[in-house]
Amino acid sequence: MRAITYTEYGPPDVLQFREVGKPIPEDDEVLISIRAASVNPLDWHLMRGRPYIVRMQAGLRRPKATRLGVDVAGQVEAVGKNVTHFEPGDEVFGACKGAFAEYACASEGALVPKPPNVTFEQAAAAPVAALSALQGLRDKGRIRPGQRVLINGASGGVGTFAVQIAKSFGAEVTGVCSTRNVDMVGSIGANHVVDYTQEDFTKSERRYDLIFDSVGNHSLSETRRALTAEGTLVLAGGPDKGRWLGPLTGMLKAVVMSRFVSQKLLPFLAQLRKDDLIVVQQLLEAGRVAPVIDRSYPLRDVPAAIRYLEEGHARGKVVIRMEHRGDT
Repeated sequence: MRAITYTEYGPPDVLQFREVGKPIPEDDEVLISIRAASVNPLDWHLMRGRPYIVRMQAGLRRPKATRLGVDVAGQVEAVGKNVTHFEPGDEVFGACKGAFAEYACASEGALVPKPPNVTFEQAAAAPVAALSALQGLRDKGRIRPGQRVLINGASGGVGTFAVQIAKSFGAEVTGVCSTRNVDMVGSIGANHVVDYTQEDFTKSERRYDLIFDSVGNHSLSETRRALTAEGTLVLAGGPDKGRWLGPLTGMLKAVVMSRFVSQKLLPFLAQLRKDDLIVVQQLLEAGRVAPVIDRSYPLRDVPAAIRYLEEGHARGKVVIRMEHRGDT
């Protein structure tokens, strides 16, 4: 089968499109014939081995795992002997290791059925980004109906899901984005849209009960000014500054500052949980959440896809489509 591999850290040029062996599922795994995958910031952090803290788990000098990609959608090709919920031919989506390939194995618990009204590309766009938005807003932010919620980075991969999920909870949603994305953010449900090239939300008189921040382009002190006295800031991302900790630097500052203020400053990293993946599945099937896809690349062009995502201007998700040999 064809796959994207890498054996050293570096820019997208280190990625290779090559033939590798087709994986065999373990007893509790599912072999997926992949139809689509999507790119996340995690992929380029692993590719570059930056910030350096990534290498504590991924490998100090070179990557232990030679394949990238987490978000996946496709058809079940084969199942391990302990798998009970899927059978060959089932259409699924979820998470796996090495999704930038024609085939990959995934734990049964990391997959759910793909809704019939959702394409493979739409399904592949959802897992990491939608889980980040859902868990950040619901579990960390304790979002409630009627709250004033601001999504900073509303046009990005996580942000587009956050706008829609916040709306599904009955919040009054304000999205922050650039001029070219104002109409799109409004079209996915934001009640108000702030064009950051024209207005700085941290200097406005408007206050928010909950801010979900996926970009971290303001200092904590500046962002706190936009919160109510008892408001909550969920930090789901930040600028890639510093070789050692990168986005984690701002999150650590939030942990320290939260000890001295009445507002809740909560750093956050999503976790893969089957029950939450089912919630995402239900939101997709009901049409309450619709993935926003910026660009679609063939498998061999994963380096270009990651390069584009690194530029920081993607509208929604960047998707990888599979064209299996023999497909028409």
